[in-house]
Amino acid sequence: MAQAKKTKAKRDAKKAEPAGDRTVATNRRARHDYDILESTECGIVLQGSEVKSLREGKAQLADAYARVDGGELWLFGLHIPPWRFASGFGGHDPDRRRKLLVHRHQIDEFVGKTQTQPLTLVPLKLYFHEGKAKVELGLARGRKLHDKRRAIMEREVKREAERAVREQTRWG
Repeated sequence: MAQAKKTKAKRDAKKAEPAGDRTVATNRRARHDYDILESTECGIVLQGSEVKSLREGKAQLADAYARVDGGELWLFGLHIPPWRFASGFGGHDPDRRRKLLVHRHQIDEFVGKTQTQPLTLVPLKLYFHEGKAKVELGLARGRKLHDKRRAIMEREVKREAERAVREQTRWG
C-alpha cells in the first residue's frame, strides 16, 4: 500500500512540472553568417534510436541546411550520433537526410522565396515541444564580410551602452 502511494506521488509530481520546450541544439553559427528574415517551426521524421540520442542532448546543426526536393522539405547535414544501446538493426545512419513536416502552403512559400531571391533555409534550433522533436527553420540571406563586421560592431556598441547604464544606476 505504501509503495502505491509513493508511486502515485511521483506521478503527480511529474505531471505538475512544466512541460516547456527543451532545447537539444542551437545553430549559433547561422545567426552569425546569415540575416534571418523569418522563422518557422517544423516537425521532423526520426527513427527511434535518433529520438533516444536527441533526448541525451546529442546533435550537431553546424553544417545543416534544408531544401525542397520533389515537393517535400528535407533537412541535410544534421548529425545525430548513434544511440549507444542501438546496434545492428536498431541503429541509424548519423548523417542521413531527414524529412521535415510542414503544411503544403508553407513549402510553396519557401519554394517561391528561395527561387526568386538568393535565400536559403537554415535550421536554427532543434528542440522538444510537448514530447515531439521540432526544428526551428529560418529563411536566411547570407552576410558578406563587411555585414558581419557591422553586426559585431553594433552588438558591441549596444553592450557598452547597457554597461554604462548599469554603472550609472549602480553608482549614481
